[in-house]
Amino acid sequence: MSTLLIHNVGLLATPLGHSARRGAEQGDIQLLRDAWVLVEDGMIAAVGAGTPAPAADTALDAGGHLVTPGLVDAHTHLIFGGWRQNELGLKLHGATYLEILARGGGILSTVTATRQATEQALYDKARAALNEMLALGVTTVEAKSGYGLDTETELKQLRVIRALQEDHPCDLAATFLGAHAVPAEYKNDREAYIRLLCEEMIPAVARENLARFCDVFCETGVFSAEESRQILEAGKRYGLIPKIHADEIDPIGGSELTARVGAISAEHLIVCPPAGIAAMAEAGTVACCLPATSFYLGSTFAPVRDMVNAGVPVAMASDFNPGSCPSLNLQFVMNLGCLKYRLTPEEVLTAVTLNAAAAIDMADRVGSVEIGKQGDLVIWDAPDLDYICYRMGSNLARTVVKKGQVVKNRL
Repeated sequence: MSTLLIHNVGLLATPLGHSARRGAEQGDIQLLRDAWVLVEDGMIAAVGAGTPAPAADTALDAGGHLVTPGLVDAHTHLIFGGWRQNELGLKLHGATYLEILARGGGILSTVTATRQATEQALYDKARAALNEMLALGVTTVEAKSGYGLDTETELKQLRVIRALQEDHPCDLAATFLGAHAVPAEYKNDREAYIRLLCEEMIPAVARENLARFCDVFCETGVFSAEESRQILEAGKRYGLIPKIHADEIDPIGGSELTARVGAISAEHLIVCPPAGIAAMAEAGTVACCLPATSFYLGSTFAPVRDMVNAGVPVAMASDFNPGSCPSLNLQFVMNLGCLKYRLTPEEVLTAVTLNAAAAIDMADRVGSVEIGKQGDLVIWDAPDLDYICYRMGSNLARTVVKKGQVVKNRL
Protein backbone atom coordinates (compact mmCIF):
# COMPACT_ATOMS: atom_id res chain seq x y z
CA MET A 1 0.00 0.00 0.00
CA SER A 2 1.37 3.43 -0.98
CA THR A 3 0.32 6.51 0.95
CA LEU A 4 0.59 10.24 0.28
CA LEU A 5 -0.03 12.92 2.89
CA ILE A 6 -0.78 16.44 1.69
CA HIS A 7 -0.24 18.61 4.75
CA ASN A 8 0.15 22.25 5.76
CA VAL A 9 -2.96 23.10 3.72
CA GLY A 10 -3.83 26.71 4.50
CA LEU A 11 -7.43 26.22 3.32
CA LEU A 12 -9.14 23.13 1.94
CA ALA A 13 -12.22 24.08 -0.09
CA THR A 14 -14.52 21.39 -1.46
CA PRO A 15 -18.15 20.58 -2.10
CA LEU A 16 -19.34 17.34 -0.54
CA GLY A 17 -21.50 14.50 -1.77
CA HIS A 18 -21.97 11.98 -4.55
CA SER A 19 -24.55 13.84 -6.62
CA ALA A 20 -25.09 17.30 -8.10
CA ARG A 21 -25.78 20.21 -5.75
CA ARG A 22 -28.60 22.56 -6.65
CA GLY A 23 -30.14 25.80 -5.47
CA ALA A 24 -28.64 27.23 -2.29
CA GLU A 25 -26.71 23.99 -1.79
CA GLN A 26 -24.57 24.76 -4.84
CA GLY A 27 -22.69 27.33 -2.78
CA ASP A 28 -22.59 25.23 0.40
CA ILE A 29 -19.00 23.95 0.48
CA GLN A 30 -16.71 22.71 3.24
CA LEU A 31 -13.84 24.98 4.30
CA LEU A 32 -11.12 23.48 6.51
CA ARG A 33 -8.14 25.50 7.74
CA ASP A 34 -4.78 24.00 8.64
CA ALA A 35 -5.95 20.86 6.88
CA TRP A 36 -4.43 17.63 5.61
CA VAL A 37 -5.49 14.87 3.21
CA LEU A 38 -4.29 11.26 3.31
CA VAL A 39 -4.40 9.25 0.08
CA GLU A 40 -3.92 5.47 0.10
CA ASP A 41 -3.45 3.57 -3.16
CA GLY A 42 -4.94 6.45 -5.12
CA MET A 43 -8.04 6.90 -2.95
CA ILE A 44 -8.72 9.43 -0.21
CA ALA A 45 -8.50 7.61 3.12
CA ALA A 46 -8.79 10.49 5.60
CA VAL A 47 -9.31 14.25 5.72
CA GLY A 48 -8.66 16.34 8.78
CA ALA A 49 -7.52 19.61 10.29
CA GLY A 50 -4.91 20.51 12.85
CA THR A 51 -2.32 18.15 14.28
CA PRO A 52 -1.17 15.51 14.49
CA ALA A 53 -1.51 14.47 10.86
CA PRO A 54 -1.05 10.76 10.11
CA ALA A 55 2.22 9.30 8.86
CA ALA A 56 2.61 8.37 5.18
CA ASP A 57 5.17 7.02 2.73
CA THR A 58 5.36 10.40 1.02
CA ALA A 59 4.58 13.85 2.40
CA LEU A 60 3.67 16.81 0.20
CA ASP A 61 3.82 20.23 1.86
CA ALA A 62 1.08 22.50 0.51
CA GLY A 63 2.95 25.52 1.85
CA GLY A 64 -0.08 27.05 3.50
CA HIS A 65 -1.87 27.38 0.15
CA LEU A 66 -5.41 26.65 -1.02
CA VAL A 67 -6.27 23.05 -1.97
CA THR A 68 -9.36 22.00 -3.94
CA PRO A 69 -10.54 18.92 -5.78
CA GLY A 70 -9.09 18.39 -9.23
CA LEU A 71 -11.14 20.30 -11.78
CA VAL A 72 -13.56 18.46 -14.07
CA ASP A 73 -14.10 19.72 -17.63
CA ALA A 74 -17.47 18.22 -18.55
CA HIS A 75 -17.80 19.44 -22.16
CA THR A 76 -15.00 19.35 -24.73
CA HIS A 77 -14.63 18.55 -28.41
CA LEU A 78 -11.12 17.27 -27.80
CA ILE A 79 -10.58 15.17 -30.93
CA PHE A 80 -10.35 17.15 -34.18
CA GLY A 81 -8.16 17.76 -37.18
CA GLY A 82 -6.92 21.20 -38.19
CA TRP A 83 -7.89 24.58 -36.77
CA ARG A 84 -10.21 27.33 -38.00
CA GLN A 85 -8.25 30.55 -37.59
CA ASN A 86 -9.31 31.49 -41.13
CA GLU A 87 -12.84 32.11 -39.82
CA LEU A 88 -11.73 34.91 -37.49
CA GLY A 89 -11.84 37.51 -40.25
CA LEU A 90 -15.32 36.39 -41.30
CA LYS A 91 -16.55 36.79 -37.73
CA LEU A 92 -14.96 40.22 -37.44
CA HIS A 93 -16.91 41.25 -40.54
CA GLY A 94 -20.18 40.11 -39.01
CA ALA A 95 -20.67 36.56 -40.30
CA THR A 96 -22.66 34.49 -37.82
CA TYR A 97 -21.95 30.92 -36.72
CA LEU A 98 -24.84 29.55 -38.79
CA GLU A 99 -23.88 31.65 -41.84
CA ILE A 100 -20.34 30.25 -41.76
CA LEU A 101 -21.78 26.75 -41.44
CA ALA A 102 -24.09 27.33 -44.42
CA ARG A 103 -21.05 28.31 -46.54
CA GLY A 104 -19.43 24.94 -45.81
CA GLY A 105 -17.25 26.27 -43.02
CA GLY A 106 -17.63 25.75 -39.31
CA ILE A 107 -18.16 22.16 -38.23
CA LEU A 108 -18.11 20.93 -41.83
CA SER A 109 -14.58 22.23 -42.50
CA THR A 110 -13.35 20.51 -39.34
CA VAL A 111 -15.09 17.33 -40.53
CA THR A 112 -12.96 17.39 -43.68
CA ALA A 113 -9.76 17.86 -41.69
CA THR A 114 -10.69 15.15 -39.19
CA ARG A 115 -11.57 12.64 -41.89
CA GLN A 116 -8.17 13.25 -43.50
CA ALA A 117 -6.18 13.01 -40.25
CA THR A 118 -4.63 9.74 -39.15
CA GLU A 119 -5.57 8.21 -35.83
CA GLN A 120 -2.02 8.82 -34.60
CA ALA A 121 -2.15 12.50 -35.57
CA LEU A 122 -5.44 12.95 -33.73
CA TYR A 123 -4.00 11.16 -30.70
CA ASP A 124 -0.86 13.30 -30.59
CA LYS A 125 -2.82 16.54 -30.91
CA ALA A 126 -5.36 15.59 -28.23
CA ARG A 127 -2.65 14.35 -25.86
CA ALA A 128 -0.89 17.71 -26.09
CA ALA A 129 -4.17 19.44 -25.23
CA LEU A 130 -4.73 17.11 -22.27
CA ASN A 131 -1.24 17.88 -20.99
CA GLU A 132 -2.09 21.59 -21.06
CA MET A 133 -5.39 20.96 -19.27
CA LEU A 134 -3.64 18.92 -16.61
CA ALA A 135 -1.18 21.75 -16.00
CA LEU A 136 -4.19 24.04 -15.44
CA GLY A 137 -5.59 21.77 -12.73
CA VAL A 138 -8.01 19.66 -14.79
CA THR A 139 -7.90 15.98 -13.83
CA THR A 140 -11.08 14.63 -15.51
CA VAL A 141 -12.28 15.46 -19.03
CA GLU A 142 -15.35 14.67 -21.11
CA ALA A 143 -14.50 14.28 -24.81
CA LYS A 144 -16.94 14.15 -27.71
CA SER A 145 -16.71 12.77 -31.20
CA GLY A 146 -18.73 14.65 -33.82
CA TYR A 147 -16.19 15.74 -36.41
CA GLY A 148 -16.47 12.59 -38.46
CA LEU A 149 -20.15 12.41 -39.44
CA ASP A 150 -19.50 9.03 -40.99
CA THR A 151 -19.18 5.72 -39.23
CA GLU A 152 -15.47 5.20 -39.86
CA THR A 153 -14.32 8.62 -38.64
CA GLU A 154 -16.67 8.75 -35.66
CA LEU A 155 -15.29 5.41 -34.49
CA LYS A 156 -11.76 6.67 -35.16
CA GLN A 157 -12.32 9.65 -32.87
CA LEU A 158 -13.78 7.46 -30.13
CA ARG A 159 -10.88 5.00 -30.36
CA VAL A 160 -8.49 7.91 -29.81
CA ILE A 161 -10.42 8.82 -26.66
CA ARG A 162 -10.18 5.22 -25.46
CA ALA A 163 -6.42 5.16 -26.13
CA LEU A 164 -5.95 8.37 -24.18
CA GLN A 165 -7.98 7.01 -21.29
CA GLU A 166 -5.63 4.05 -21.16
CA ASP A 167 -2.33 5.94 -21.10
CA HIS A 168 -2.90 9.54 -19.96
CA PRO A 169 -3.18 10.56 -16.29
CA CYS A 170 -6.51 12.32 -16.89
CA ASP A 171 -9.72 10.32 -16.64
CA LEU A 172 -11.77 10.66 -19.82
CA ALA A 173 -15.50 10.21 -20.40
CA ALA A 174 -16.43 9.51 -24.03
CA THR A 175 -19.51 10.95 -25.73
CA PHE A 176 -20.78 9.99 -29.18
CA LEU A 177 -21.86 13.13 -31.06
CA GLY A 178 -22.47 11.86 -34.57
CA ALA A 179 -25.49 14.18 -34.57
CA HIS A 180 -23.27 17.28 -34.56
CA ALA A 181 -24.37 18.37 -38.04
CA VAL A 182 -25.74 16.90 -41.26
CA PRO A 183 -22.73 16.16 -43.51
CA ALA A 184 -22.53 17.64 -46.98
CA GLU A 185 -23.20 14.31 -48.68
CA TYR A 186 -26.58 14.09 -46.92
CA LYS A 187 -27.54 17.72 -47.36
CA ASN A 188 -30.57 16.81 -49.47
CA ASP A 189 -31.54 13.69 -47.52
CA ARG A 190 -31.28 14.38 -43.81
CA GLU A 191 -33.68 11.53 -43.02
CA ALA A 192 -31.15 9.10 -44.50
CA TYR A 193 -28.43 10.50 -42.23
CA ILE A 194 -30.66 10.13 -39.18
CA ARG A 195 -31.24 6.50 -40.18
CA LEU A 196 -27.47 6.05 -40.50
CA LEU A 197 -27.02 7.45 -37.00
CA CYS A 198 -29.71 5.28 -35.44
CA GLU A 199 -29.24 2.06 -37.37
CA GLU A 200 -25.48 1.92 -38.03
CA MET A 201 -23.39 4.39 -36.03
CA ILE A 202 -25.00 4.00 -32.61
CA PRO A 203 -25.02 0.18 -32.78
CA ALA A 204 -21.35 0.21 -33.85
CA VAL A 205 -20.38 2.52 -30.97
CA ALA A 206 -22.21 0.28 -28.51
CA ARG A 207 -20.77 -2.91 -29.99
CA GLU A 208 -17.21 -1.66 -29.47
CA ASN A 209 -18.09 -0.09 -26.09
CA LEU A 210 -16.57 3.21 -27.21
CA ALA A 211 -18.84 5.74 -25.49
CA ARG A 212 -20.91 6.21 -22.35
CA PHE A 213 -23.08 9.03 -23.65
CA CYS A 214 -24.98 10.06 -26.79
CA ASP A 215 -25.26 13.77 -27.57
CA VAL A 216 -27.08 15.73 -30.28
CA PHE A 217 -26.92 19.35 -31.48
CA CYS A 218 -30.53 20.50 -31.23
CA GLU A 219 -30.47 23.81 -33.10
CA THR A 220 -31.93 25.74 -36.03
CA GLY A 221 -30.50 24.33 -39.25
CA VAL A 222 -29.07 21.29 -37.48
CA PHE A 223 -31.45 18.86 -35.71
CA SER A 224 -34.98 19.69 -34.59
CA ALA A 225 -36.28 18.77 -31.16
CA GLU A 226 -38.19 15.82 -32.60
CA GLU A 227 -35.17 14.60 -34.57
CA SER A 228 -33.06 14.99 -31.43
CA ARG A 229 -35.54 12.93 -29.44
CA GLN A 230 -35.44 10.19 -32.07
CA ILE A 231 -31.63 10.03 -32.02
CA LEU A 232 -31.33 10.10 -28.23
CA GLU A 233 -33.98 7.40 -27.83
CA ALA A 234 -32.01 5.25 -30.28
CA GLY A 235 -28.93 5.78 -28.14
CA LYS A 236 -30.83 4.78 -25.01
CA ARG A 237 -31.84 1.49 -26.62
CA TYR A 238 -28.13 0.71 -26.88
CA GLY A 239 -27.30 1.81 -23.34
CA LEU A 240 -26.00 5.32 -24.13
CA ILE A 241 -26.96 8.02 -21.62
CA PRO A 242 -28.57 11.10 -23.28
CA LYS A 243 -26.95 14.52 -23.39
CA ILE A 244 -28.15 17.43 -25.49
CA HIS A 245 -26.68 20.61 -26.99
CA ALA A 246 -29.64 22.94 -26.48
CA ASP A 247 -30.63 26.60 -26.80
CA GLU A 248 -27.23 27.79 -27.97
CA ILE A 249 -28.53 30.10 -30.69
CA ASP A 250 -32.30 29.63 -30.89
CA PRO A 251 -34.64 28.14 -28.26
CA ILE A 252 -36.27 25.40 -30.38
CA GLY A 253 -37.25 23.05 -27.56
CA GLY A 254 -33.98 21.35 -26.67
CA SER A 255 -33.97 22.18 -22.97
CA GLU A 256 -37.64 21.22 -22.64
CA LEU A 257 -36.76 17.84 -24.16
CA THR A 258 -34.47 16.94 -21.24
CA ALA A 259 -37.25 15.63 -19.02
CA ARG A 260 -38.79 13.57 -21.83
CA VAL A 261 -35.58 11.71 -22.66
CA GLY A 262 -34.01 11.66 -19.19
CA ALA A 263 -30.93 13.64 -20.23
CA ILE A 264 -28.12 13.68 -17.68
CA SER A 265 -27.08 17.12 -18.92
CA ALA A 266 -28.14 19.93 -21.23
CA GLU A 267 -25.29 21.98 -22.64
CA HIS A 268 -24.78 25.61 -23.82
CA LEU A 269 -28.25 27.00 -22.86
CA ILE A 270 -27.31 30.56 -23.85
CA VAL A 271 -30.92 31.44 -24.72
CA CYS A 272 -32.65 28.94 -22.44
CA PRO A 273 -36.29 29.99 -21.86
CA PRO A 274 -38.14 29.74 -18.52
CA ALA A 275 -39.91 26.58 -19.72
CA GLY A 276 -36.55 24.93 -20.34
CA ILE A 277 -35.28 25.92 -16.90
CA ALA A 278 -38.42 24.43 -15.35
CA ALA A 279 -37.99 21.20 -17.32
CA MET A 280 -34.37 20.81 -16.23
CA ALA A 281 -35.29 21.48 -12.60
CA GLU A 282 -38.03 18.85 -12.77
CA ALA A 283 -35.77 16.26 -14.37
CA GLY A 284 -32.69 17.00 -12.23
CA THR A 285 -30.74 17.58 -15.43
CA VAL A 286 -27.36 19.26 -14.96
CA ALA A 287 -27.12 22.53 -16.90
CA CYS A 288 -23.60 22.48 -18.34
CA CYS A 289 -22.93 26.10 -19.24
CA LEU A 290 -20.05 27.34 -21.38
CA PRO A 291 -19.25 31.01 -20.73
CA ALA A 292 -16.01 31.06 -22.73
CA THR A 293 -18.05 30.27 -25.86
CA SER A 294 -20.33 33.24 -25.21
CA PHE A 295 -17.22 35.35 -24.66
CA TYR A 296 -15.56 34.19 -27.89
CA LEU A 297 -18.69 34.55 -30.03
CA GLY A 298 -19.63 37.90 -28.51
CA SER A 299 -23.06 36.50 -27.66
CA THR A 300 -25.19 36.78 -24.58
CA PHE A 301 -24.50 34.67 -21.50
CA ALA A 302 -26.74 31.89 -20.27
CA PRO A 303 -29.28 32.85 -17.54
CA VAL A 304 -27.37 30.88 -14.94
CA ARG A 305 -28.51 32.89 -11.93
CA ASP A 306 -32.10 32.06 -12.88
CA MET A 307 -31.16 28.39 -13.16
CA VAL A 308 -29.59 28.27 -9.72
CA ASN A 309 -32.55 30.11 -8.21
CA ALA A 310 -34.93 27.60 -9.86
CA GLY A 311 -33.07 24.62 -8.41
CA VAL A 312 -31.21 23.51 -11.53
CA PRO A 313 -27.75 22.07 -10.76
CA VAL A 314 -25.23 24.09 -12.78
CA ALA A 315 -21.88 22.91 -14.10
CA MET A 316 -19.43 24.91 -16.19
CA ALA A 317 -17.02 23.64 -18.83
CA SER A 318 -14.63 24.91 -21.47
CA ASP A 319 -16.32 23.73 -24.71
CA PHE A 320 -12.79 23.46 -26.17
CA ASN A 321 -13.17 23.20 -29.94
CA PRO A 322 -11.55 24.72 -33.04
CA GLY A 323 -14.43 27.00 -33.99
CA SER A 324 -16.52 28.61 -31.27
CA CYS A 325 -14.10 28.22 -28.33
CA PRO A 326 -10.44 27.55 -29.14
CA SER A 327 -9.56 27.69 -25.43
CA LEU A 328 -9.18 24.88 -22.91
CA ASN A 329 -8.54 27.11 -19.90
CA LEU A 330 -11.02 26.13 -17.20
CA GLN A 331 -9.53 28.74 -14.87
CA PHE A 332 -10.74 31.42 -17.30
CA VAL A 333 -14.17 29.77 -17.25
CA MET A 334 -14.14 30.18 -13.46
CA ASN A 335 -13.40 33.90 -13.87
CA LEU A 336 -16.32 34.24 -16.27
CA GLY A 337 -18.59 32.31 -13.93
CA CYS A 338 -18.21 35.08 -11.38
CA LEU A 339 -18.05 38.06 -13.74
CA LYS A 340 -20.75 37.10 -16.25
CA TYR A 341 -22.96 34.53 -14.52
CA ARG A 342 -22.76 36.35 -11.17
CA LEU A 343 -22.01 33.13 -9.33
CA THR A 344 -20.13 33.22 -6.04
CA PRO A 345 -16.68 31.59 -5.87
CA GLU A 346 -18.24 28.78 -3.85
CA GLU A 347 -20.89 28.16 -6.52
CA VAL A 348 -18.21 28.31 -9.20
CA LEU A 349 -16.08 25.70 -7.43
CA THR A 350 -19.03 23.31 -7.28
CA ALA A 351 -19.75 24.00 -10.96
CA VAL A 352 -16.28 22.88 -12.09
CA THR A 353 -15.91 19.96 -9.66
CA LEU A 354 -18.85 18.03 -8.19
CA ASN A 355 -21.60 19.22 -10.55
CA ALA A 356 -19.33 18.77 -13.56
CA ALA A 357 -18.59 15.24 -12.35
CA ALA A 358 -22.33 14.60 -12.02
CA ALA A 359 -22.82 15.76 -15.63
CA ILE A 360 -20.63 12.84 -16.74
CA ASP A 361 -21.96 10.35 -14.18
CA MET A 362 -18.72 10.33 -12.17
CA ALA A 363 -19.74 12.14 -8.97
CA ASP A 364 -19.29 8.93 -7.00
CA ARG A 365 -15.57 8.93 -7.87
CA VAL A 366 -14.37 12.50 -8.45
CA GLY A 367 -15.37 16.11 -7.83
CA SER A 368 -14.83 16.43 -4.08
CA VAL A 369 -12.22 15.82 -1.41
CA GLU A 370 -13.74 13.21 0.85
CA ILE A 371 -13.13 9.65 1.99
CA GLY A 372 -13.66 7.05 -0.71
CA LYS A 373 -13.07 9.28 -3.70
CA GLN A 374 -10.03 9.41 -5.95
CA GLY A 375 -7.06 11.37 -4.71
CA ASP A 376 -7.44 14.11 -7.33
CA LEU A 377 -6.37 17.48 -5.89
CA VAL A 378 -4.90 20.83 -6.84
CA ILE A 379 -2.59 22.96 -4.69
CA TRP A 380 -3.03 26.56 -5.84
CA ASP A 381 -0.78 29.61 -5.75
CA ALA A 382 -3.57 31.24 -3.78
CA PRO A 383 -4.50 31.86 -0.15
CA ASP A 384 -8.23 31.34 -0.65
CA LEU A 385 -10.99 30.54 -3.14
CA ASP A 386 -11.77 34.19 -3.93
CA TYR A 387 -8.23 34.67 -5.22
CA ILE A 388 -8.42 32.09 -8.02
CA CYS A 389 -11.74 33.54 -9.21
CA TYR A 390 -10.35 37.09 -8.97
CA ARG A 391 -7.02 36.65 -10.80
CA MET A 392 -7.11 36.41 -14.61
CA GLY A 393 -4.64 35.29 -17.24
CA SER A 394 -2.18 33.42 -15.03
CA ASN A 395 -2.02 29.70 -14.34
CA LEU A 396 -2.45 29.49 -10.58
CA ALA A 397 -2.34 25.68 -10.39
CA ARG A 398 0.84 25.03 -8.40
CA THR A 399 0.75 21.24 -7.96
CA VAL A 400 -1.68 18.71 -9.50
CA VAL A 401 -2.25 15.32 -7.88
CA LYS A 402 -4.07 12.55 -9.76
CA LYS A 403 -4.99 9.33 -7.94
CA GLY A 404 -2.40 10.12 -5.28
CA GLN A 405 0.42 10.79 -7.75
CA VAL A 406 1.99 14.20 -8.36
CA VAL A 407 1.53 14.71 -12.11
CA LYS A 408 2.37 18.43 -12.36
CA ASN A 409 4.50 20.42 -9.95
CA ARG A 410 5.73 24.00 -10.18
CA LEU A 411 7.22 24.17 -6.66
